Amino acid sequence: MTQQSDVGKADRYVSFQGIDCDGDAQRVMACIERLLDLPGRSNAFWEYFMKKRVGGSGPRPDDLFLIHSNINQVRELFESWDDEEGMNLLMKLEEECC
Repeated sequence: MTQQSDVGKADRYVSFQGIDCDGDAQRVMACIERLLDLPGRSNAFWEYFMKKRVGGSGPRPDDLFLIHSNINQVRELFESWDDEEGMNLLMKLEEECC
């Protein structure tokens, strides 16, 4: 039975209809790029991550797959730099798409 509060809420287990996983992944990636563009925020892992994103070490993965595969590191990045916007977008992406 569907409760009134559930009407209109996206549910990936029923359908991905109405969920913009690719767009949400691009928004999370934009937050990552914004943080990494600031001095002192990149390191060997993030350099590898960004190289992998463009296909520098094999086939180019889509943003959703890359974020999902490294979700703990992405979460740690947002937590470390108190990026509330990035964290909220990541949580939405994880809940709806990963």
